Amino acid sequence: KYALLFLTFAAISAGAQTKIAGKQTCAKPEPNYSIDVGGQPGHSLALHKSLCTYVTPIEIEGIKGKDSVDVATTEMRGMKITDNGYNTSTMENGDKVTVHYWGSVTPAKDGSATFKGKWTFVSGTGKLQGIKGHGTYKGSGNADGSGSVEIEGAYTLAPAKPMTKAKPSKK
Repeated sequence: KYALLFLTFAAISAGAQTKIAGKQTCAKPEPNYSIDVGGQPGHSLALHKSLCTYVTPIEIEGIKGKDSVDVATTEMRGMKITDNGYNTSTMENGDKVTVHYWGSVTPAKDGSATFKGKWTFVSGTGKLQGIKGHGTYKGSGNADGSGSVEIEGAYTLAPAKPMTKAKPSKK
């Protein structure tokens, strides 16, 4: 009995997710800090912030993404590089969604790189408040830190809260 209820709920929840996809280009990071950790050669930490624009906007509930701010930390241990960051997208109507992402970077000898990873929604404002979801990303970066990223995944929104009747004021 409970297993059937759980499977039914899981099927409804999975069916309620809406797929999204998009592509962004991001400018050279500013600021872009890198500090040597010491103790072993090639181990450093970096902090950077980039402004990004949607080439192919994500669309959530009919609202298209306009641009975003990307803030990330990067750890480099020789050729092993990992990213961990947050990307906040501003939608055409002014609402915002923020995702947390993490992944790996594969550098090339010319200073460019490819990267891939996973992301999850952490917050939304306005009509996108209560957004949940996750997905993957992949992209490429240039030697100056600029680059492009393709995003795909799925989301659900919290159900709208029912309107409550206003109580008449006592005078």
